[in-house]
Amino acid sequence: MTLYNYTIIIILMMLGLHITINDKNLIKKMIGVNIFQASVLLFYIFLGYIKSSLPPILVSNFYLYSNPVPHVLMLTAIVVGIATFSVGLSIAVKIEEKYGIINQDKCM
Repeated sequence: MTLYNYTIIIILMMLGLHITINDKNLIKKMIGVNIFQASVLLFYIFLGYIKSSLPPILVSNFYLYSNPVPHVLMLTAIVVGIATFSVGLSIAVKIEEKYGIINQDKCM
């Protein structure tokens, strides 16, 4: 099961990187960055997952607990990613207002 998860993560990473590098449309580039970010978030979440573990609430006669730090850090990364995407969209709107197009080649 874990190889399947990591295979999907690698496919998402490569898809996001490909869209970010090869597409000239600024909105599509931002979507590519978001796909790449989602794959990194999934990667860290799967690293913090331990099969048959409990949340870190102490219970007698149990010794396997999962670490909550990766999940908490990824929640923070999600908030930062949403803020970055919204700022990027507002910049794309301003570029479209000034130049009339959001294609990278024709703006410069």
